[in-house]
Amino acid sequence: MSFLLRRDRRPRRLAPVAALVVALAASGAAAEHVNAIRVAGTINPASSDFIQKAIAQSAEDGAAALLLELDTPGGLVSATKDIIQAMLNAEVPVIVYVAPQGAWAGSAGTFITIAGHVAAMAPGTSIGAAHPVGLSPGGGGAPGDEKPARDVAGEKAENLLAAFIESIARERDRNVEWARKAVRESVAVTSDEALKLKVIDLVAASRSELLEASDGRKVKVAGAERVLATRGAEIRVIEMSWIERFLHVLASPDIAVILLMAGMLGLYVEFTNPGLVVPGVLGAVCLVLGAISLQILPFSWLGLILFAGGLGLLIAEVLLGSYGILFAVGVACLLFGGLMIFDMPEASDLRVSFWSVLLPATAGMAAFAAIVVFGVGRTMRRRQIAGVGEMIGLVGRAQSALAPEGSVFVRGEYWTARADEPVRAGERVEVVAVEGMRLRVRRAAPER
Repeated sequence: MSFLLRRDRRPRRLAPVAALVVALAASGAAAEHVNAIRVAGTINPASSDFIQKAIAQSAEDGAAALLLELDTPGGLVSATKDIIQAMLNAEVPVIVYVAPQGAWAGSAGTFITIAGHVAAMAPGTSIGAAHPVGLSPGGGGAPGDEKPARDVAGEKAENLLAAFIESIARERDRNVEWARKAVRESVAVTSDEALKLKVIDLVAASRSELLEASDGRKVKVAGAERVLATRGAEIRVIEMSWIERFLHVLASPDIAVILLMAGMLGLYVEFTNPGLVVPGVLGAVCLVLGAISLQILPFSWLGLILFAGGLGLLIAEVLLGSYGILFAVGVACLLFGGLMIFDMPEASDLRVSFWSVLLPATAGMAAFAAIVVFGVGRTMRRRQIAGVGEMIGLVGRAQSALAPEGSVFVRGEYWTARADEPVRAGERVEVVAVEGMRLRVRRAAPER
């Protein structure tokens, strides 16, 4: 009997321990985490690499999802395509969240938002206007006329992007018709309208609200259905490395143009004033950074040549003095070259801001060149006041007869002089040239 009682007590002692183990196991299983990244600015190769690395890292460390906070006006089609491909083949759910309030998912951002396993927007945000900039087909021309090559290229780009966004919308079970209009008609909507049109899945005011609303949603990841477990999940922020942030800043057409202008200006100042050192060093650094920008961004050689040629013409105006002709042509080349330097054959939203960047920078460069031209011209017109050259035109007296050589007294000094015509001692003479340590003179007009 005592044996039986001992056997009965043992399970009672182990029951609390077993319950604790089960509870700990359950709590450990529920301890999910969500990785979060933020991309603000244009979609370029630097931001594309960052997003792709974050997707791979989230899949490796077992994150419940990757939260991509997005605020972009658009970017390169090639970089966007790489991001979409990584998202569609991701082994971890990607939640795209257009935030904070006032943010927008324009152009390339529209593609990325629709491609998310969960698409969400904060109140006061917008999405759309995904038409390829600069490649829209033009009107013009008589019926039956062959369309210009640029119009054909524009139609091809538009059709390709329309088909691309339609396939993404179908894959994510979103509004295909609206997605098509976003590309072909540049339509854009607010967050509330996007929710009604089934362009997005959720409208959430904060990260925590978004994760709460996303919990329990069924998504298709790598061909298999998965249920999101994001409620109360720990948020682990993945930051860009310093080199990624650096390249992301350089991947801006505005920054690239400013760096190129500053670099050329610095080198010009150094060449015209040897020994200053600082302008030359800063100019070289700016040109190197500008070259890095051009390596990140696809550019037009024609635009770059025009841009560099414009600066060369401004310098030529200083050296040659064409009465403003080279100056005017140089300013025009700077403006047209700056506009064309990132006018790429592929659809893109990366353009140099004409009014806020290109025009002020060109005006500043032109003003500097105009000041230099004015200063150089005034200096050349001014009579020389230093060195032996300033003696030309001075009047003195012949100390001895010049037939043809003799001695003259000029500017308080005795000089050996030579005259092309005989000059008597005591006559006034005028210096016409300085030949080493000898003056060439001629008879001067008599004093009045």
